[in-house]
Amino acid sequence: MFLSIDYSDVKAMTHFGILCLQATGHLNTMFPLGRELQRRGHRVTLFSSAGTQIKAQAAGFSFCDIYSPTDFKSGGQAQALPTKAEKPKALANIRDTLQRFAHMAQTRLQQAPAIIKEHRVEALLVDLSIFEGGTIADYLNLPYVTVCCVLPFYQDPTIPPIATTWSYNLALWAQLRNRVGYSLVDRLAQTVWQVIWQYRQKWNLPAYKHTNDIFSKLAIITRHISEFEFPRQLPPHFHFTGPFHNSIERQPVEFPFEKLNGKPLIYASMGTMQNHLDYVFRTIAEACADLDAQLVISLGGGLDPEAFPNLPGSPLVVKYAPQLELLQKASLNITHAGLNTTLESLSYGVPMVAIPVTDDQPGVAARIAWSGVGEFVPLSRLSVPSLQETIKRVFTQESYKQNTTRLQEAIRRTGGVSRAADIIEQAV
Repeated sequence: MFLSIDYSDVKAMTHFGILCLQATGHLNTMFPLGRELQRRGHRVTLFSSAGTQIKAQAAGFSFCDIYSPTDFKSGGQAQALPTKAEKPKALANIRDTLQRFAHMAQTRLQQAPAIIKEHRVEALLVDLSIFEGGTIADYLNLPYVTVCCVLPFYQDPTIPPIATTWSYNLALWAQLRNRVGYSLVDRLAQTVWQVIWQYRQKWNLPAYKHTNDIFSKLAIITRHISEFEFPRQLPPHFHFTGPFHNSIERQPVEFPFEKLNGKPLIYASMGTMQNHLDYVFRTIAEACADLDAQLVISLGGGLDPEAFPNLPGSPLVVKYAPQLELLQKASLNITHAGLNTTLESLSYGVPMVAIPVTDDQPGVAARIAWSGVGEFVPLSRLSVPSLQETIKRVFTQESYKQNTTRLQEAIRRTGGVSRAADIIEQAV
């Protein structure tokens, strides 16, 4: 007697390699996706720095360090940011970030291909911020999918560059402005493109003709939703899947929940990278002092609570906070407009006041305002009066909550990490 088996629905196990920055926001994007692929029977290996090994192994992934011991002593991913009253300049921050990216690209292009080949990886999931990831995949003749851990910088003259807070406008002057902005960003990125160009030439790979060429031709996955994106034309393999954040993927954080007093909760955090600006936290505290609400400030590890002993309004200040749990209780989120935090805030229906610092945060802040889920105050114009006025407007006007609820419902209709895994399996 023979057992008849229909193999049409059986998917072959694939060994996926993840190329990802070590920053928290990037890991919080890639880890749930890797876990979902593991759940489906695939094998997952993270190729990153030694600092991520414990987290990767706790998630059940194989791990391989693709850096030399000196990489994070000279030009690694850690950012040297201004402190106290010194305000960072956006272009200088972007230039410095791209110079670090060029240094790390050189290391990855030198070392990663042989290591990935040795581990018999069959497909790559490439963090968009690993600009050279597609070149590594092309050299190894591996299929790859681009995963946008930051706001996608897919260039389109009708859309402002993500490093700006420029509003969406189809007027000819605005499109000219956008083109000039893209030209400036590309000029700042020349250090990275030069490294990639040298290796593509060395490996006899076709030259990139446009910044958009670094994106996968199989699938591009972004975790935000079309309702939170400016109207635009995108290729058919560009997918909005909705967020993948999941509290199970994160280490538990102790928090004095017993100190919450029952008043409307305002949660403030500047993330885990751009969090050394102590004057920002002081400005937030003073701006919220007169509100009938309780302010919780999470310092994100950049500073210590002891540095803020007598803040106006006596906010609850902690080094780290369980962000998802607090957002479930919050009435307002004051944020740096990192994409992770923004999507988490939308998922829980919490309006936002954004204080963008650098990278893609200005572009996220512009979309917060455009979609009506909040407002932003540029760091260069941050003051107690300007922030106080913005907070009061978003905190009290019902339209912001209504728009946030609308996007929350849109997120609930997405497939999230399951949909993303479906796309990857179909593409690879």
